[in-house]
Amino acid sequence: MAAKATTISVPGPDGEREVRISSPDRVLWPELGFTKLDLAEYIKAVGPAFVAANGDRPLSLQRFPEGIDGEQFFSKNPPKGAPAYVRDVMVVYPSARSHPQLVIDEPAAAVWAVQMNTVVFHPWPSRAGNSDNPDQLRIDLDPQPGTDFDDAVPAALALREVLSEAGLDAFVKTSGNRGLHVFAPIEPVREFQDVRHAVIAAARELERRMPQQVTTSWWKEERGEKVFVDFNQANRDRTMAGAYSPRALAHAPVSTPVTWDELESVDPTAFTVLTVPGRLASVGDPWAAMYEEPGAIDVLLQWWQRDLDAGLGELPFPPDYPKMPGEPPRVQPSRRRME
Repeated sequence: MAAKATTISVPGPDGEREVRISSPDRVLWPELGFTKLDLAEYIKAVGPAFVAANGDRPLSLQRFPEGIDGEQFFSKNPPKGAPAYVRDVMVVYPSARSHPQLVIDEPAAAVWAVQMNTVVFHPWPSRAGNSDNPDQLRIDLDPQPGTDFDDAVPAALALREVLSEAGLDAFVKTSGNRGLHVFAPIEPVREFQDVRHAVIAAARELERRMPQQVTTSWWKEERGEKVFVDFNQANRDRTMAGAYSPRALAHAPVSTPVTWDELESVDPTAFTVLTVPGRLASVGDPWAAMYEEPGAIDVLLQWWQRDLDAGLGELPFPPDYPKMPGEPPRVQPSRRRME
């Protein structure tokens, strides 16, 4: 028999908030026996760092009503019945259609999202008050078949050098799977297209320096056993799992910020919903100072123009995007899908 609903007390700006959790004993991760109430307690434990990383941003929720092995869906509209301390913001998608998205301002709002069966949180790279202008440059280092996390590490270190030469301070986190996410805080004065071009410029420069280790090839068959520098994650409405967000994998990993000094020695599988609260309490948040000195993408855009002048043009957009100016013939991620 399912347990009755319970409540969890979460610190808020004006005292404790009581967040109702229905079906608290529902098992979300069968391998661990980790329940919905356990996940709510995890979000509470990492709450301040979670909000610092993901708060004040349009947010998509990846929801699993029956646990990670059941059906899932992405929720872009804020779920119905949101309490007064949960807000939303209207954003514009590549289709030019407008849509409201959830915004989290405090840990209780994230716990409430867990009540709505959210497992993975996907924040935009822009703030709620200026959603058209990212304040994060994000690069996803995605190991392809035949490569693994250990191959992504040297690519991330080299990418840090590339971004440093362009005047940007880089921060890194595990993806929660096999890859790494490299972020650089930027001034929110450029639109998504400019930021995408800056990412492509950095990716191409990294590929020049590590041609045997990384690739910017969109076709899967052309990537080889390399780390793919996913430039399309920089597009409007493309998101990745946020910092301190769980992932819907059997061992309940967490996308975890790490320091550059520890990157070469970390085991990403060790960062889970069971271990990350203790890590955060003992070592602190490596991203705590991320926004103290945001940079500019001017140098990267100069590199973009240099590459354009050298004959390197636009790279393909995802197949579900409207046709973009200057884009080469539209492709799918795999040629096999075209056959």
